[in-house]
Parts: sequence; C-alpha cells; structure tokens
Amino acid sequence: MKIVKVTYTTTADYVAQNKANISAVMQDLQAMNNRAINYHVCLGADEQTFIHTAFFESDEDQKTLFGRASFQHFQSALKASRPEAGPIQELLTLVGSSKPLFN
Repeated sequence: MKIVKVTYTTTADYVAQNKANISAVMQDLQAMNNRAINYHVCLGADEQTFIHTAFFESDEDQKTLFGRASFQHFQSALKASRPEAGPIQELLTLVGSSKPLFN
C-alpha cells in the first residue's frame, strides 16, 4: 500500500476553479470504479488550503491516477495558477483504519 498526502494553498480567486477541477477528477475516478484507489480532498479552515490524501493498493494504481486526463489537467491548471504555498508531498504509513480500504 502507498499513501500520499499533498498540501497546498491556492490564491483566493482560484479556490472555485480548483474545486471544479477536483470535482472533475473525482467524477472520473467514480466512473472508473477502481477499488484500488481511495482519493480524498479536504479544504482547510482558511478556505484556501487543500489537503489531498490518496491511498493506493500499488504503485501501478498511483500511475493509473496520474495518467488520467482529468488529473493531468488538474495538476497543470494548479501549477499555472501560482499557488500561495506548496504543494508539499508526504508519504504516510497507515497505523489503523475504521474500515477496510480496499475491497
């Protein structure tokens, strides 16, 4: 299993567009129905900091996400928007879960 957390802060005027781009990625992943990818995005209390957490069953599953056109568009648009901070990537280790991650 691979767990990746990415945190960044957008400019205030880019928040709505970033949410729309994230929504497109989520719709794409839901349509794929790949049970080996669990991807979540939260918005911080400042309403500009985004926290992405992705759980992948394997490195190949991470490559699947990165290869999606929706994800590539999200990444290139975010970079072009010149975020205020980040993105900062962290690799995490799972200690426990209330539910099975991969069914």
